[in-house]
Amino acid sequence: MVYAFYCCKKNGEDRERINSVVNELKKKGFWKVFKESFFAVLTPVIILGCIYSGAASPTEAAVISVFYALIVSVLIYRTLKPSEIVSVFLDSLKTYAPILFILAASMAFSRVLTLMQVSQAVSAWILSTFSNKFLILIVINIFLLLVGMVMDTTPAILILTPILLPLVTNIGVDPVHFGVIMVVNLAIGFVTPPIGVNLFVASSLSKIPVMTISKKAMPMIGFFLIALLIITYVPAVSLILIR
Repeated sequence: MVYAFYCCKKNGEDRERINSVVNELKKKGFWKVFKESFFAVLTPVIILGCIYSGAASPTEAAVISVFYALIVSVLIYRTLKPSEIVSVFLDSLKTYAPILFILAASMAFSRVLTLMQVSQAVSAWILSTFSNKFLILIVINIFLLLVGMVMDTTPAILILTPILLPLVTNIGVDPVHFGVIMVVNLAIGFVTPPIGVNLFVASSLSKIPVMTISKKAMPMIGFFLIALLIITYVPAVSLILIR
């Protein structure tokens, strides 16, 4: 948050435009704005409601929200004309088709790693080489960061958890603590060059080259790594709510 605030101040803001929008909203008043935005505000309610009620998985909830947004845009707000739907679909295909090729390659590579039993070999090497808890956690973090760069989250969790969990529990790491460490590592891998999938998503949406986005992302990745170290070596950050 501090770095985002710094970037905003350094690169400047369009304060005139922001103030004009804010003033326009103030003139309308809270209740009028709330009524106008009611159906839009329901979107996160539907997403979180589906997930936490168990009615749908996060992916399924995302699909539901897309169809809901389409219906609201066409029938209620009428910001999207029926004749424009085809062009919206085509733009979506242009944006996400390249990403699907990257994900397909990632899934294929994860399959190769599984068949070659790379994760088992790494686990055995860690146990035979290191005995210090501090060093073992560092090595596991580096391994998970590399995995997050080339594998999708779901197969990475399914493949690595049964292998690494006994290893970390033997050195006294709480399973919940390790779960948080693993998820944070894989999330950082999603935005880490050269194969961070989210970098390609951002590039497709913004039409900015991946390398340019990667350079701008490096300071943020640095802060992510600092946060990862805190999460790894201060278990209370992950466990305070369950204790």
